[in-house]
Amino acid sequence: MAGCLHCHHSGASVPSSFNHSRTLSLERRAWPASTPHLLGGQELIRRTWGFQMKSSNGHPLNVVSSQKEEQYTNGSKVEEEQVDSTVSITVIGASGDLAKKKIFPALFALFYEDCLPKHFTVYGYARTQLTDEELRNMISKTLTCRIDKRENCSNKMGQFLQRCFYHSGQYGSEKNFSELDKKLKEKEVGKLANRLFYLSIPPNIFVDVVRCASRNASSSTGWTRVIVEKPFGRDSQSSAELTQSLKQHLTEDQIFRIDHYLGKELVENLSVLRFSNLVFEPLWSRTFIRNVQLIFSEDFGTEGRGGYFDNYGIIRDIMQNHLLQILALFAMETPVSLDAEDIRNEKVKVLRSMRTLKLDDVVVGQYKGHTRGGKSYPAYIDDPTVPKGSLTPTFAAAALFIDNARWDGVPFLMKAGKALHTRGAEIRVQFRHVPGNLYKRNFGTDLDKATNELVIRVQPDEAIYLKINNKIPGLSMRLDSSNLNLLYAARYHKEIPDAYERLLLDAVEGERRLFIRSDELDAAWAIFTPVLKELENKIIAPELYPYGSRGPVGAHYLAAKYNVRWGDLSS
Repeated sequence: MAGCLHCHHSGASVPSSFNHSRTLSLERRAWPASTPHLLGGQELIRRTWGFQMKSSNGHPLNVVSSQKEEQYTNGSKVEEEQVDSTVSITVIGASGDLAKKKIFPALFALFYEDCLPKHFTVYGYARTQLTDEELRNMISKTLTCRIDKRENCSNKMGQFLQRCFYHSGQYGSEKNFSELDKKLKEKEVGKLANRLFYLSIPPNIFVDVVRCASRNASSSTGWTRVIVEKPFGRDSQSSAELTQSLKQHLTEDQIFRIDHYLGKELVENLSVLRFSNLVFEPLWSRTFIRNVQLIFSEDFGTEGRGGYFDNYGIIRDIMQNHLLQILALFAMETPVSLDAEDIRNEKVKVLRSMRTLKLDDVVVGQYKGHTRGGKSYPAYIDDPTVPKGSLTPTFAAAALFIDNARWDGVPFLMKAGKALHTRGAEIRVQFRHVPGNLYKRNFGTDLDKATNELVIRVQPDEAIYLKINNKIPGLSMRLDSSNLNLLYAARYHKEIPDAYERLLLDAVEGERRLFIRSDELDAAWAIFTPVLKELENKIIAPELYPYGSRGPVGAHYLAAKYNVRWGDLSS
């Protein structure tokens, strides 16, 4: 994870262990001849010594110091004052729910914790006609000082809102983006300008916005980056077309494909748990692991969002991105380093090693109306935004396999659904039975009760726990399954940052580790596209399950096919 921008300057000589591989991201831009003097001392050091100054967290410095640097030219000392940098963050689709509920609150939380650069501006852009003050009133309703309840909350909120501005325009209008560029330049005057665009808009207008922004609102001196929200297409072909269209206007290094699940604390902790604890790494293979389960459940239906959801379904909405990305992080080999490209290289290897998903290994379902406790719950097709007779799955279960030496034969079971009995997201690792278990008679014929299980609960009530067998105190030999539990709320007395905070900070700092590369996207779609086409071409009707239930019975048969029980139903 990127850290806050608390940079430390040092006049010490270059240590031999300095990491030369990471340099300031200039987005492959051809810099004007007049630009290098803006970089001042950092640029001189980079050219002279061949390395880039970094902040204490290992990232390149984003905020250029305004202190005077001493330089030597032809043996004579020259003083040159560096120019501060600024970051302009433009939220495209600023009047939408995602912007109001997630993006603006995340930006405020970063500002509240002093994690944003000293000089920054936030601009909202949408078709809705709003004034600056109306935007501030709108987003102020969703801002909270949730982190530590400090008394300066209202002051910080006021300071943040004064940095928020609005420009109304059409998403495909180069003229409107030129007007936005003019407003941004007014705020950036005298500073090295960096720009971040967040596309909080439907995917059908991604390319129009990127075209207009790249041609008319890119930074002429600093970097320009674009955050793109899922969905990244509907299948391999549409995804490839979208990527090709984006790359007509941006380089791959400028595109930050966001999957907010990769920013969640427990997903971020996955590699730490595995690679920094000797007790786990030797067990992380087919030798000791019997199956891995990735489970996502929501206890509510589409609730008016059926129009969007019906076009994609649960497989595209959850499995192909959120759960598959977690699977890749879980199953990857040890990367060469923690650098973004090294980690993403290993994830791609996992995805390319996976079998194409077959229809026989997939179960789809759709929730139906149900009455419980005197309250009626609607069916999916009762949602007025859903087409009548829709066969779009609201539930899916799948068995996937990785054909490599580490995971050969281990089933990775995915399950995701709406309108289920509970809300949660978790990874369950079920280990193999103990060979020749001396205490098997104490467990009877059901040895699954004695299975050790590692559970990583991503949400809610973040936790990591390990199920072990132990003796119940007493004179008889009675065994029990208990949890060694790390409950985050009990262990760490601070609120966990929202995933969007981590990802926005990473984008500002140019850290790409938690963002999806184009070849990752291609490999992910290659796994799911054939079965998605088959489901649609064969017009396969989903199995109905009651609203608030545990899902369709077919999911249990799929697990049983591979001698597996769903861990979330037996715990």
